[in-house]
Formats: sequence, C-alpha cells, structure tokens
Amino acid sequence: MRIGELSRATGTSTRSLRYYEEQGLLSSHRRSNGYREYGEEAVRQVAFIQDLYRAGLSSQIIRDILPCTAPTPPAGDCAQLLARVRQVRDELARQEQQIAQRREMLDRYLSGSATPAGLVDPPHRSP
Repeated sequence: MRIGELSRATGTSTRSLRYYEEQGLLSSHRRSNGYREYGEEAVRQVAFIQDLYRAGLSSQIIRDILPCTAPTPPAGDCAQLLARVRQVRDELARQEQQIAQRREMLDRYLSGSATPAGLVDPPHRSP
C-alpha cells in the first residue's frame, strides 16, 4: 500500500509516517516511480509505534524494541530493552506521585486548611 493508504488505514498523517521512516521505526520499499510501498504489517506496526509514543517512550527506545516484537526476535538479549522500558515506567510513576503531592498541596491552600509558612503571624510578645 502507498503512504496515503497507510495514512488512512491508521489515522496517522503522512508527515508522521515519513518521520517514522527517518527514525528507523518503519520501512518501505520504493517503486520505480519513487512512491513508497508498505506491506500489510505496517498497519499493525504504526499502531504499535503510536502506542509506545503515547506511553512516553523515545524514538531510540522504540527503534530498539521493535525487533524484539518480530515473529522471530533477534539473537540478542531483549531483556535489557525491557529493563529500559521498566525504567521509563518507574519514572512516570515517580512523576505521577510528585504531581499528586503538588495537587494535594494546592487543594489544601484552596480549601483554606493550609497557610504558607512565611505568612503565619509570629506570636505577639507582651512588653
């Protein structure tokens, strides 16, 4: 299928598909007229790439992961790649925790149950 057909089949812009090729995430064959030709498996691969981007993975990690998802994975060890994905997941969890703490603090301020420490009136001393 040509790039426009792949774009319609996946809901992905042709610009994104070209970017995926530049990054080594997707491959095509060139016809004699210069048009890109994609195999049927490209639809599944584009959907997977988009899922991984939405999950916060970089192009580099996605490029490394893709061979491990092939019907015949490479001879290398894919366990290291899974460890990298776990690191990204753990970092997202840490960020979520920080955001939850910040939101909680703002909620306390908005409800009036918290006052910034620097704004508390010091105790008055009697002469």
